[in-house]
Amino acid sequence: MSDNLLREIEEAGHAMGEVRRMVARRVIGQEQVVDLALAAILSGGHGLLVGAPGLAKTLLVETLGTVLGLSANRVQFTPDLMPSDILGAEVLESTPDGGRAFRFIEGPIFTQLLMADEINRAGPRTQSALLQAMQEGHVSVAGERRDLAQPFHVLATQNPIEQEGTYPLPEAQLDRFLFQIDVDYPERDVERAVLLATTGTEMEEISTVLDAPKLIAMQQTLRAMPVGEQVVEAILDLVRAARPGTDEAGAELSEAVAWGPGPRAAQALMLGVRARALLDERLAPDLDDVAALARPALTHRMALGFAARAEGVSLGALIDGLVEQRLGTQAAA
Repeated sequence: MSDNLLREIEEAGHAMGEVRRMVARRVIGQEQVVDLALAAILSGGHGLLVGAPGLAKTLLVETLGTVLGLSANRVQFTPDLMPSDILGAEVLESTPDGGRAFRFIEGPIFTQLLMADEINRAGPRTQSALLQAMQEGHVSVAGERRDLAQPFHVLATQNPIEQEGTYPLPEAQLDRFLFQIDVDYPERDVERAVLLATTGTEMEEISTVLDAPKLIAMQQTLRAMPVGEQVVEAILDLVRAARPGTDEAGAELSEAVAWGPGPRAAQALMLGVRARALLDERLAPDLDDVAALARPALTHRMALGFAARAEGVSLGALIDGLVEQRLGTQAAA
């Protein structure tokens, strides 16, 4: 590793430490959720936050936009939301010389950090419009390509309880999310701190730590971070063992799982382990990073078969078993 790269990794780690401390002023508890969201952004990807209402998902995205110095927009997804409500549309206007011309009005997707609230409530057409933006970094309106701001990240929320009137995300769109970030209920002492902090007259002040150019530079530094051969092989072993019907997968998994993760899962882990190491101010990832990111990277890229769901098989438990089998008990812990 060159001295320049070493210095860049150390500086990025220190900066992200300040980002975490600033976010913690406003988002109490939920350290793992914050770290996964930051890891997704550092990796240049998108995150899907899954949790019940009232668990600070919206607050987290707003806080990240401020602390990271990114322009941020929020879209509340509803069944009647149209693609033009996100992308924008061309309107016919009168010109000063008496003629008429079309003018494009940008939609909320033209931002750097987009919060897609309750994303599974929008119809397939609207979800498809967002899919192109997430994958390609540009949209097509009236046959014309329009590039999005850089960096561009989507943090979407999904309520796992109230599924009536929703449209399940297609596998292709789920695969575009780097991580699925499960947001659980807080512990009692954390909830007490939230209660006291949010029902008073003042909220903690937060300030901007980074800006877009610095974040892009850190994303490039992350991709240059070295990854040991042992970690690379562990990622490949884990992802390939999660695919039913392959030589690497066991009989139990092949019977339970209907479809498994593709190459994007390995790419997500490869970037994610670097981001986790950087957040911990380490110079390179290890097997513990692979184990910690197995569920976030694989859960939304796998699906249980009908029989397994009827028998109450847990997808999370299957992934944990793979981690223990492929990486060893120490790493899984």
